[in-house]
Amino acid sequence: MIIIMFGPPAAGKGSVAGILSEKYNIPTISTGDMFRKYISNGSEIGKKANEYISQGQLVPDEITIEMVKERLSENDVKNGFILDGFPRTVKQAEELDKFLKENNRDIDVVVKLEAPKEELLERITNRRICKNSDCKAVYNTKLNPPKVAGICDKCGGPIVQRDDDKLESALNRLSVYDKETAPVADYYKGTERLYTTTLSERENRLKDVVSADIIKYLDLKKKKNNGKRNIEDECR
Repeated sequence: MIIIMFGPPAAGKGSVAGILSEKYNIPTISTGDMFRKYISNGSEIGKKANEYISQGQLVPDEITIEMVKERLSENDVKNGFILDGFPRTVKQAEELDKFLKENNRDIDVVVKLEAPKEELLERITNRRICKNSDCKAVYNTKLNPPKVAGICDKCGGPIVQRDDDKLESALNRLSVYDKETAPVADYYKGTERLYTTTLSERENRLKDVVSADIIKYLDLKKKKNNGKRNIEDECR
């Protein structure tokens, strides 16, 4: 199973990916987490990436593509994976398809999550992350606050607000998404891979409901594809 989580910042990609990862027993690969790891390690790629991330801009394709290709060559993704935060440009989508084709693989679904802009801004600016790199638990000061302010429920580490979650950067991130990332959805249209849905607290479309809908969609798609293969076998 290969799943792409697509959508604007704070659309709920990571939350839904976590549920799907457990359901299908496949790892979630977050380019954001990968970059933050490089940044915290003080590596050269981390320094270059931070110049863009701290300003709410996209990291250049050449850096991101090679990083993802390297990760997708590891053994733990042989049974599938979920990509969160990639592809973010049409160039990245094209290179991903090329890489998968070379390895006789294909994307099962591109899940496009949507939400009202005001709701996205609320989620971003109220989001807090556990600073412990081995934990990285995510909280929201309004919707899902920690039991003790500033302290992670899971590991006891400090809860912080990332620079790219502050209002100015958040506004820029949403603007960059509209200009550079949103067109990626057009790339997948007509390929029977794009599945669009809404994750919104105001519409009572929470992560559990959305995840159940995606799983149902994948089950129906699998049955449909199996039916096609049975017909092809009979015709041979």
